[in-house]
Amino acid sequence: MASGIRDKVAILGMGCARFGERWNDDAEQLMVEAYVEAMADAGIEPSQIDAAWQSVGFDAMNVGPSGIPAAIALRLPNCAVTKVENYCASGTEAFRGAVYAVASGAADIALAVGVEKLKDTGYGGLPVRTRGTMFDMIGVVGSAPGNFAQLASAYQAKHGIAPDDLKRAMAHVSVKSHANGAKNPKAHLRKPVDIETVMNAPMIAAPLGLYDCCGVSDGAAVAIVTTPEIARSLGKTDLVTVKALQLAVSNGWELQGAGWDGSYLHTTRIAAAKAYKEAGISDPGSQVSLMEVHDCFSITELVTMEDLAISREGQGWKDVLDGRFDADGKNPCQIDGGLKCFGHPIGASGIRMIYENYLQLLGRAGDRQVAGTPTFGLSHNLGGMPNQNVAAIAIVGLEGA
Repeated sequence: MASGIRDKVAILGMGCARFGERWNDDAEQLMVEAYVEAMADAGIEPSQIDAAWQSVGFDAMNVGPSGIPAAIALRLPNCAVTKVENYCASGTEAFRGAVYAVASGAADIALAVGVEKLKDTGYGGLPVRTRGTMFDMIGVVGSAPGNFAQLASAYQAKHGIAPDDLKRAMAHVSVKSHANGAKNPKAHLRKPVDIETVMNAPMIAAPLGLYDCCGVSDGAAVAIVTTPEIARSLGKTDLVTVKALQLAVSNGWELQGAGWDGSYLHTTRIAAAKAYKEAGISDPGSQVSLMEVHDCFSITELVTMEDLAISREGQGWKDVLDGRFDADGKNPCQIDGGLKCFGHPIGASGIRMIYENYLQLLGRAGDRQVAGTPTFGLSHNLGGMPNQNVAAIAIVGLEGA
């Protein structure tokens, strides 16, 4: 029986470009910005990289469908470079490729780079991803805000929550993330907002208002991984290791209408259960020190707290209002500002989330460093719509935890 990859792979170095409207920089320059930081952190030469994975969500409008752009931009040593895409989970998918290569012994040192120049696509909001021209002729999936607004409505109806209570809980999610993002020099949006501004913002898809939706941004992030033994041979002492990497993909069950009620993310629950087992976590609410979850919309973050078994089902909105996920709460969430403040350059987001957990675990997050000594950091990506999606979870932690 498979035992997983817990503690078989260590993070040697990470880097993250400044996210935002990077009109004067192309995708290659964003990758280089993150790569230079990661390589300095890792303390290695390019010739030591055995393989790489590159994630891009909109390859047709960005860098194309191959690994060539990363190989050229980063001057990689003619090694294997694999381009991956798995909706909004693409960044974690690239990280998974690099980690699995090291865990299997196929590579000593591997790199994952995620990048997206989403502003150049002209989208004014989070776009609905196509499944190809032929599918789009028959498979109408609606808008992203519309689909996730239905998640909010179903959650509210199932648990008998007053509309004003849910609206205020969602607003708290956004206010909290903006307060965190204001402390992060790499975030796109760095202005705090108050709860009344969020509550009274223009409606996008009821009950989701403007501040319930994440923005569009450009960005890149890089992770370099190796074995703990090699990391120590390179002089690393305080190691952050990979505890679990899990993906769950919809198989059509949610679409059949015979069980799923639309109030939660089925795949997130499956991926979380597998990830906790792999990481040896039995009580997530007590053991997970901090989280970066896929807050494409504020309701997604709120519902995800229950799908990750951090909150009890139907109680997540109360935990939000009680401040449990605030920077000084029991389980800080989006301590870097999340998608709300970074935007969502699809190929980069997953690695950006791991980057924040990595910094926090090593005590290197500056003004936004959480109190105490974090042990496990969890990141979560959700690609697609509530009724058909890809859920990815990465758990990293201090060696020996």
